Amino acid sequence: MRSEEVLYMFPDAMRRRFEKVAEQADKLQEIRLRVNVPPTALIDNREWFVDWEGSLVDMPPCGADNRPEELELLLKHLCQYSIYAFADEIRQGFMTIQGGHRIGLAGQVILEEDNRIRNLKYIRYLNIRMAHEIKGVSDSILQKLYHKSGEVCNTLLISPPGCGKTTMLRDIIRNVSNGTRYGTGKNVSVVDERSEIAGSYLGIAQNDVGIRTDVLDGCPKREGMMMLIRAMAPQVLAVDELGSEEDLQALSLASGCGCKLIATIHGASLQEIGNKKYMRHVIEDRLFERYLVLKKQNGCCVVEGIYDKEGVRC
Repeated sequence: MRSEEVLYMFPDAMRRRFEKVAEQADKLQEIRLRVNVPPTALIDNREWFVDWEGSLVDMPPCGADNRPEELELLLKHLCQYSIYAFADEIRQGFMTIQGGHRIGLAGQVILEEDNRIRNLKYIRYLNIRMAHEIKGVSDSILQKLYHKSGEVCNTLLISPPGCGKTTMLRDIIRNVSNGTRYGTGKNVSVVDERSEIAGSYLGIAQNDVGIRTDVLDGCPKREGMMMLIRAMAPQVLAVDELGSEEDLQALSLASGCGCKLIATIHGASLQEIGNKKYMRHVIEDRLFERYLVLKKQNGCCVVEGIYDKEGVRC
């Protein structure tokens, strides 16, 4: 990611303040802006405050607070001065901008009569999460995710938050779609409920997810999986962050339609996810043929191990 890409996220009146932050573009993870407090930048897992001159400091400086009107201007700029065009995304509490970067939003919720969220107003908290592709991160483990016949194994990535599971999933999808020496390229369909895998902007994937990949952006997993099976006839179906019995039921249906599956779930180990009530029958029924477990070691995300459907290390 280039420094110019970071600066262009801000309107002209705010760019000077974020020049030093933008210089760290390759290590920049997120920028948080909250009303009446100074901005923060997370750079290489270290938090910095941004003072009024744009310097990165350890302690929050006086007089460097974000004003409500600045945050309103920033939001309008991110929406290309058409907030209405992004209303559906804003209602969900996030939006994706060009480059695949994701903006988390918080403020006052407006509810419908049935307590569904109609919109957000007085948005006073923004979290700009930078998209960083790491191509090739899955290369070393790909062989174990294929059968000797060249078919993809049903694979579940297990990882605590912040250990790179979405980055790994994205690269596996790219490789499976393009084809590798272990198997020919497959038609892959991705249900990208939170716009984090492909990072779509105006329907176009901003991240490289391969030449044979179709993306359904912003759709709930259960509905999205069934839509893609009916409409796109995928050979491989990929989803992020399984979290309910309904998600697993939809995956089982997809498997019964002949799709190979690649998915992720939060967890520290195969044993831990086996203790989740909705996962027990999935493990007992051997739905997944490979379990890829990630962990953080010395500040780096690493593969702890790859296990077969019996739980034996491959």
